[in-house]
Amino acid sequence: MMKLWGRANSTNVQKVMLCLHELNVPFERIEAGMAFGVVGTPGYQAMNPNALVPTIDDDGFVLWESNVIVRYLCAKFAKGTYWPEDVAARADVERWMDWQQTVFGPAVRVPLWGMVRTPDKFTAEQITAGVQACEASAAILDALFSDRDFVGGKQFGMADIVLLPAAHIWLNVPVARQPRPHFEAWYARAAKRPAVSQVLKLPIT
Repeated sequence: MMKLWGRANSTNVQKVMLCLHELNVPFERIEAGMAFGVVGTPGYQAMNPNALVPTIDDDGFVLWESNVIVRYLCAKFAKGTYWPEDVAARADVERWMDWQQTVFGPAVRVPLWGMVRTPDKFTAEQITAGVQACEASAAILDALFSDRDFVGGKQFGMADIVLLPAAHIWLNVPVARQPRPHFEAWYARAAKRPAVSQVLKLPIT
């Protein structure tokens, strides 16, 4: 059985959990990271030298980096659906996966940690800057979903999976937000999926 190391409220772990549930792949999740420890042990670092989560073990094949794990799972279990076989179609969705890692995810980290997890460690100016960065990302996503149901068009896929945990945070942290009707409609559509309701929980922690 697939093994997954990571805590359930980690956005990066949530991507992998969402993917596994969406693809109906049985897995065992082992608590790791933050209060659960484990990541600092020699055994874990032999698998993942970064001492971060998530990490998977698929019958002896060990892999880390959340978006790479999602790509791997979709290529292995959902080629032609979640994993587009057409090179251009796949590149189209993969750029949004990388954008999540480099732009949207880091922006969301500020309101998450500054308003929910460790508010005493962030200044008002830092939170304001983080909110502004999130608004910029939300505007980009609102434009993206103005003419499509999901990132790849009509079909839910791997880019939607990796965007959802960050979107879930941004749309539920206690802050005033600009209305983004297309982005919010995409989130509402995705939230109806059993895997999404199973993995993304409220309140945000």
